[in-house]
Amino acid sequence: MGQLFRRYWLPIGGSAELTANPTKAVRLLGEDLVLYRDRSGKLGLIEASCAHRRVHLLYGIPEDNGLRCPYHGWLYDETGQCTEMPAEAPDSTFPSRVQIQAYPVQEQRGLVFAYLGPLPAPLLPNWGPWNKENVRWDVGLAVVPCNWLQIMENSMDPVHTEWLHRYFSRYVLQRLEETGQRQRDEHWRPPPPVVPHKKVGFDIYQHGIIKRRVLEGGSEEDVSWRIGHPVVFPNMLNGGQIRVPVDDENTLYIWYQSHDLKEGEQPQLTSSDVPVYRVPLPGLDDNGLPTWDRLDNNSGQDNMAWMTQGPISERWKERLGESDKGIIMYRRLLVDQMRIVDDGGDPMNVIRDPKENVDLYIPNETEEGDLTWGYRQLRSLEGGLSTGSSGKYSVIGREHAQQSGAPLPK
Repeated sequence: MGQLFRRYWLPIGGSAELTANPTKAVRLLGEDLVLYRDRSGKLGLIEASCAHRRVHLLYGIPEDNGLRCPYHGWLYDETGQCTEMPAEAPDSTFPSRVQIQAYPVQEQRGLVFAYLGPLPAPLLPNWGPWNKENVRWDVGLAVVPCNWLQIMENSMDPVHTEWLHRYFSRYVLQRLEETGQRQRDEHWRPPPPVVPHKKVGFDIYQHGIIKRRVLEGGSEEDVSWRIGHPVVFPNMLNGGQIRVPVDDENTLYIWYQSHDLKEGEQPQLTSSDVPVYRVPLPGLDDNGLPTWDRLDNNSGQDNMAWMTQGPISERWKERLGESDKGIIMYRRLLVDQMRIVDDGGDPMNVIRDPKENVDLYIPNETEEGDLTWGYRQLRSLEGGLSTGSSGKYSVIGREHAQQSGAPLPK
């Protein structure tokens, strides 16, 4: 699986993070690295430890052409090549013989991507949803303490929305009221309706798996079945939620969201204009009780479900049923793509021809501007925050809600 993931460009954070501090510690696919921006504006992603005495380069000093170790001044460029050793003789060839691990990086609309695989690197996919105009983007980040696969398998499970994001949501709001943490008229999200699933289906398409559903009162003519909701192989839901393996027991979760420009707002001109926010994880308070205020939104509910399976889910104890056929399909697809890599080929969504890498289409049930009635009920209040994804914490979402006078979550 590690070799499969090394065939893809993986997002590792937001460009704006390097505005606050020019270095960032990164752990990716089990490797400890440092992302930096030097004084010329160039990005580099290099091994975390200096080759000299193993000091962590998070504390490195950006120079005009690279990152300098704070301990003895060794300077590294974006290829990991040591270019200066101040204490060595001026004519020494020692620097030319020292190079640490480095990987290529790219920026795109506020995200920084890294490629850790064999060269030549493929193209960074130009996904259609990332090419929206007249929008502002923001980036939510969380490191979830569990394996990436149990997060992705959740995306192959339409039925969980009926229970976790509806039935359980109503219970969470009830608990907040009973514990005095919320009054009914303070709720930023209304209790969602519980609408049963009548049918679910899954199909493999060019870029991954489409999941489909028919809710009670609906039919196969609804967009939720006719078009469906896409998973982009290997680790993205639609175009806005990306799950990046940090190591076997941790996952960098990225919420990449667009917001329509409001009157008077200016478009974002550079990647550094895209704000980054942190999404807090649910857990237990000092009394050992659930932190209910982190469970009144979809991201908190999902994180609870993934985290409580343990760092790596004990799948041999699972009892899969009919509604789990999407999970089975996804596991088989992973095995198929690993075999392609073993045979020396390019797996799904590794793109090398620029002519193919143009506004890559991802089908989505929202593209016709409508949903089945049950899902319209889950939409936010007019002008308010989205109830789904990480909307409760979104920088731009909260700005827009505040401007409209809609209630904000505490």
